[in-house]
Amino acid sequence: MTVRTPLTDGWTLRLDPSRHTPAQAPASLLHTAVPAQVPGCVHTDLLAAGLIPDPYLGLNETEVAWVGRADWTYDTAVPARDGAYERADLVFEGLDTVAEITLGGRRLGATRNMHRSYRFEVTELLDADRTPLSVRFTSAYVEAEAVRALLGERPNSYPEPTNHIRKMACGFGWDWGPTLVTAGIWRQARIEQWSTARLAEVRPLVTVRKTTDRKTTDRETTDPERTEQQTAEQRPAEQQPAEPPATGQVELRVALERTTAGALRELTLTAEIGGSRHQVTVAAGEDSALVTLRVPDAQVWWPRGYGAQPLYDCLLRLTDEHGIELDSWSRRIGFRTVELDTAADEHGSGFTLVVNGIRIFARGVNWIPDDVFPTRVTPARYRERLQQAADANVDLVRVWGGGIYEDHAFYDVCDELGLLVWQDFLFACAAYPEEQPLRGEVEAEARENVARLMPHPSLVLWNGNNENLWGFAEWGWESDLAGDSWGEGYYLGLLPRVVAQTDPTRPYWAGSPWSGSWDHTPNHPDHGTSHSWEVWNRQDHGDYLSSVPRFVAEFGWQAPPTHATLLRALPDEALAPDSPGMLHHQKAEDGNGKLDRGLAHHFTAPADFDEWHYLTQVNQARAVATGVEHWRSHWPRCAGTVLWQLNDCWPVTSWAAIDGDARPKPLYHELRRLYADRLLTFQQREGRLVLAVVNQGAQRWRGGLTVRRVSADGAVLAAAELAFDAEARAVALVEVPAAVAGAGDPGKELWTAEADGLRAWHFAVGDADFAYPEGAMDITVTPSRGGADITVTARTLLRDLLLQADRLHPDARTDQGLTTLLPGESTVLRVRDWPDAGPTADLTAALRCVNSPRSRGRRA
Repeated sequence: MTVRTPLTDGWTLRLDPSRHTPAQAPASLLHTAVPAQVPGCVHTDLLAAGLIPDPYLGLNETEVAWVGRADWTYDTAVPARDGAYERADLVFEGLDTVAEITLGGRRLGATRNMHRSYRFEVTELLDADRTPLSVRFTSAYVEAEAVRALLGERPNSYPEPTNHIRKMACGFGWDWGPTLVTAGIWRQARIEQWSTARLAEVRPLVTVRKTTDRKTTDRETTDPERTEQQTAEQRPAEQQPAEPPATGQVELRVALERTTAGALRELTLTAEIGGSRHQVTVAAGEDSALVTLRVPDAQVWWPRGYGAQPLYDCLLRLTDEHGIELDSWSRRIGFRTVELDTAADEHGSGFTLVVNGIRIFARGVNWIPDDVFPTRVTPARYRERLQQAADANVDLVRVWGGGIYEDHAFYDVCDELGLLVWQDFLFACAAYPEEQPLRGEVEAEARENVARLMPHPSLVLWNGNNENLWGFAEWGWESDLAGDSWGEGYYLGLLPRVVAQTDPTRPYWAGSPWSGSWDHTPNHPDHGTSHSWEVWNRQDHGDYLSSVPRFVAEFGWQAPPTHATLLRALPDEALAPDSPGMLHHQKAEDGNGKLDRGLAHHFTAPADFDEWHYLTQVNQARAVATGVEHWRSHWPRCAGTVLWQLNDCWPVTSWAAIDGDARPKPLYHELRRLYADRLLTFQQREGRLVLAVVNQGAQRWRGGLTVRRVSADGAVLAAAELAFDAEARAVALVEVPAAVAGAGDPGKELWTAEADGLRAWHFAVGDADFAYPEGAMDITVTPSRGGADITVTARTLLRDLLLQADRLHPDARTDQGLTTLLPGESTVLRVRDWPDAGPTADLTAALRCVNSPRSRGRRA
């Protein structure tokens, strides 16, 4: 049996001064080795040793810039091999990035790609005990600059040479991330010992077909063995599609590696899944095989909200002619089909994901690395962040192309939660040379990662790149390149070929944005995927209403992180929008200028930092709501929105819904409303006010709704009771009667609608032009175990009431975001993890609304 021994102990890190030593490096590092963690990186080891300050705090990022310019060496010793095995391999799952490996003084090889694994035979080098192992890392800057000198400059949206090295691009800095260029053994290192043969690669091609000759449905299947295989809680019965039973098929395409003696032996592969078992013989000398398994009456895996997520344990064993097990492989798989519908229609050409025959409106978020130092992202942290996404009714997560192919733990959680994964290949915002040495690295990286990730049923789409086709067509790259390669051969040639050969069960799309061909500009809203950034960069968020893209793969609006996060990240700083730390933790070009211009469309100038902080967070939530409500109301013409972005990698002002300290912004709570199965929203159609009743659920939604026109002081000016009927997975439009829709003075009147506990609001003018009364409320604090319930009763209109729970205590959380109340209405804000809760708690700093007495400049 193959024995895998992780190499986690005894590692040290030392500065390698053989090339040059940055002047900022501590003198002690020139002569001293420090303890190192593997997996890990140089920055985290230096932090643990107290040799650098935390780069996430204050202006420290600039103080540690030298670390990415230095060369580093990791050292340990490897125990002697077990002579009972024919072969010993040294395996690195991930080296970041440019490394030379020596064992016992002998050079094994060199690497230049963070996104690949490496294997070296070391059988003859481990005869002695404690053989020294060294991994010497050259600064990624040195490699990137050398490749750039060889191949020539290429256009890049950022100043660093990210497109000349196969490394996590955002580590060189982004418009939301710091420049912290890492090095280290970032995934597992181990010794593998084996005899005869091993499983070099296993690719499961999972398909499913409907069974039409049986009358039982999936819900009627009572096989207890299969029932136990469900790893996610069953969805309510009304959400389960009445599907006929399915036959699942798994084709295990296996590559073997043999020893010299093992090449002469006959081997056996035995596969099992869901009660099915199949065995094949591999003749002497053969190094590949196909094992096919069929699972009758397979339970189908569904995206969250559409059904359950049953997962099946798939096991493959390799044995010799005597039945002795040599190696094994196991993964959890799910049976489902996925298609990408890009058919032309009267609006252009679409982009709709179809899972198990059901067309999906994707309620998505973009995912960036959750930490600039990826080894700090544990399985528990993946689960926490992705559970936050699921709790916000997200059903699709796009793994963005400037980061990494995430750990299996990420995709495991997505499998369990029913989160669809759109996976970018790792190219972003730059022109990438197609010559060697990069081309070979790109192909090897793509083949390995497609094979590695294809067992996961959550993975539904491979995407060639982020914004590079768009950059070539519209950002002036074509003239700058003057005929040089820039990546088109990857996105339209190499990568679709790799996917077709390695994982033909999933669709491939050349890039985002992309219109499907060069017949249209890549970011054309009527074709394929679109990125909507003109609104944030140059316009008001109301301009989202001017178009209906077929699929919005990126859009967003900035806001600062929560107050507690700012206090931790910027200690001892007097907070102001333009204070040194705030500006340093704002990486977007003219980011604060865009925030202020966005506020100016709706509000008078904020009186102080606290008001600026509150209003920018309000404006972020409103902006996203404007876009999502509009686009969802146009389903099926628009088939998805993917918010930029779910998460942050450090404390920063950004587009994220969850800040760098894992605290939800108001946007997060708004996203939960916007992405719910049922949504009620006011919209305009041909100049008329309508209510869009959006029903993404599996059941028809019909009933009555109440729509009212109300004065600023709460008096009802007009009202109507209207019927609605929204089919499953459909949108119904209900016209607001003219008597209700018309307004005598839009600056003193608003509209509200209610149906089945849902509510919609409509204000026809900006806040600066609305006659708000000065907000007044009654507040009661009722302590509960670990927190309190805060009851707010409105004595006037309260617009966008917000409890910033982190101002009560850094750990405190609340269950609500922005809430609007009419006079006499109440809401209960539940706060947890608030140890100081009490009936006399001071909520002055934590609770405010747009028309709070603390907010100035609004006319009464």
